[in-house]
Amino acid sequence: MNNAVCRLTGCEFPLFAFSHCRDVVAAVSKAGGFGVLGATRFSPEQLEEELAWIDAHVDGAPYGVDVLVPETIDPRVAGMTSNAERAGAIGAAHRDFANAILGDYGIKTDAAVPVLRERMGITPENGLALMEVAFRHPIRLIANALGIAPPEMLAEGKRRGVPVAALVGAKEHALRQAAAGVDIIVAQGGEAGGHCGEVSTLVLIPEVVRALAGAGYATPVLAAGGIMTGGQMAAMMAAGAQGAWTGSVWLATPEAETSEAFRERMVAARSRDTVRSKSRTGKPARQLRTAWHEAWDGADSPGTLPMPLMGMVSEPAFARIERAAAAGNEQARDLVSYFVGQGVGLIEDVRPAKAVVQAFREEFAEAVGSLMEMLDDGS
Repeated sequence: MNNAVCRLTGCEFPLFAFSHCRDVVAAVSKAGGFGVLGATRFSPEQLEEELAWIDAHVDGAPYGVDVLVPETIDPRVAGMTSNAERAGAIGAAHRDFANAILGDYGIKTDAAVPVLRERMGITPENGLALMEVAFRHPIRLIANALGIAPPEMLAEGKRRGVPVAALVGAKEHALRQAAAGVDIIVAQGGEAGGHCGEVSTLVLIPEVVRALAGAGYATPVLAAGGIMTGGQMAAMMAAGAQGAWTGSVWLATPEAETSEAFRERMVAARSRDTVRSKSRTGKPARQLRTAWHEAWDGADSPGTLPMPLMGMVSEPAFARIERAAAAGNEQARDLVSYFVGQGVGLIEDVRPAKAVVQAFREEFAEAVGSLMEMLDDGS
């Protein structure tokens, strides 16, 4: 395929696959798509190892990295500079509430929920440190979310010839990103997994495309949010996008970082089984709904904490949930959750990443062919 996104990134088929798993990234890129490694869960040292592995296994195919450098910081944590300081700001009420939920499901708890290791967590300084690691590798794209791409990223991207992408959830955000100088806009609808806005993908894509064109920007747009099939990808490209940015569909592959328990829940889930909640990161993020989310969003909750404090409470708890489920605790399986979009209702089985790319290609071609047949007047 030949469009601006393909020319900028070197991809063959503009199917962008966001994943925290290096195996998914390599498999998708080698199959003609474009793998994007989500870097936030890694320390700089770990990210260096992950990217070195991808370099050695991607066979020269293009790939990218996604980091999170928040533009705005909650005033309650703005002055904190270390995880030790942040841990000290987490009161007993929040620790006890998390442990009580686990206890109700037969999951062993400690006196205090442990915190994430130093340099981990979604903070500006951690995001910039990961960005520096990413630019040491032959990436063909770097993406940022949670606000305007930082000046350091834009400057280094231009210096190295690496396109900078930015995720947005509203046309106003797209216009700000374009004015800042980003190369690709990822317009992500509220159906998406993880951090997302409230406008549906079907509305957001033409709205962003029209707004950019009306303001005189030629910035290409990728569609994101609930896209699980090649037919949906074709529909979004018919609406003005130049490709699809996907995430949830890769969670149902054996290469993904997800557990067997979660993949089973994905196959069984309906599109209505997700929830947009602050109970995992401190910012609204769509995930598979469980009693954890209902408790934190309920009347008896001490309230969610700001980012990154909420993640320092939730991530160790979810790690315990996964360990308990894997050890045979059937109650714990009911708490297994992860970031996933409403498109989960379209997941019918677990397939290798390469097979998912091929299915997207075939469905895309079939959808485009069907549209062309409708335009044929028979003459």
